[in-house]
Amino acid sequence: MFRGIFATTIDAKGRTSLPAKFREALIEVHGDERFFLTNSAPVHLGGDIYCSGLLIFPYKDWFTFEENFRMSKGLTSEQRNSIMRTIISPAQECCADKLGRFLISPSFRRSAVLDREIQFVSKMDKIEIWSMSEWEKVCAQDVKNFPVDSEAAAELGL
Repeated sequence: MFRGIFATTIDAKGRTSLPAKFREALIEVHGDERFFLTNSAPVHLGGDIYCSGLLIFPYKDWFTFEENFRMSKGLTSEQRNSIMRTIISPAQECCADKLGRFLISPSFRRSAVLDREIQFVSKMDKIEIWSMSEWEKVCAQDVKNFPVDSEAAAELGL
């Protein structure tokens, strides 16, 4: 599992470094340093406003996701097409070099509005990448969405 939030930078050519703790988890837990990089699901900020980051799937987990998508029955054809075009089609296999660096393509940098300052955010079995500006919007929306005084949150011990 991945844990933590790490601030780092991305250079003008799109190179960044996967945090060491995440690299270690890829190898120790998942047995492979390769991963797939793709767009994340859009986050609804209210009205017609959405933002999006990037998503890192451990290598083997990506194939499980693809198979689950193929077998899924609860999606409309429009939803299936959106997932296909947004997440599956643009996915790229990646591998960090010995220093943990990898390249984020120009199309991914545009779609996630990545500038110099970025955040790597654990999502238990995946990793998100956000620009600082988009991350701040997502955090603000998370406060609004937080299940305050709900039984489900209480059952989790929150």
